[in-house]
Amino acid sequence: MTWSEFYFVCFCVGFGLSALSLLAGSAHLHLPHLHVHHGVHVSMHGGAGHGSHADLSWFNFGTIAAFLAWFGGTGYLLEHFYHVWFPVVLGVAVFSGLGAGALVFWFLAKFLMGREAELDPADYDMVGVLGKLSIPIRTGGTGELIYSQEGTRRVTGARSEEGEPLPKGCEVMVARYEKGIAYVRRWSDPAGEL
Repeated sequence: MTWSEFYFVCFCVGFGLSALSLLAGSAHLHLPHLHVHHGVHVSMHGGAGHGSHADLSWFNFGTIAAFLAWFGGTGYLLEHFYHVWFPVVLGVAVFSGLGAGALVFWFLAKFLMGREAELDPADYDMVGVLGKLSIPIRTGGTGELIYSQEGTRRVTGARSEEGEPLPKGCEVMVARYEKGIAYVRRWSDPAGEL
């Protein structure tokens, strides 16, 4: 195998892995994960002001595919068409591959991983949530509660904790949450009573 063929094979493998990754992402296919534990610590900040951390390895599927494609493509062009001296071709090809891999890593760390945050179960606790009834609760019946949580408008079934009827538009507070039903009571603002 000549060096030109070696570079061409590296290019084909890298380009093929990149294309496979793109198609798998578009079709929502799940490919096996490659885990290398000598990663770089990337600090991320989530939406609710909570900080979180994740380890993003320099050696991941995207950076390896980018390295192979650019290493192989650059090496093939320089070796096959320009007949440049072997050590120069190898050095430029390695530099090109490392640059492409670093660019992919920067994109992953800055734009994709930068928006991820660890979920805190306390942020999704229903007890104490305030909302309004969009469907009234009849005596012993079930209505519908609209509330906002983590910046998203949500809806759930609701029952009166005391069993009393509650009208549509009534402001309520969730006292407990069981099996997908919020048990609510009327909310009166203590600050409004002063």
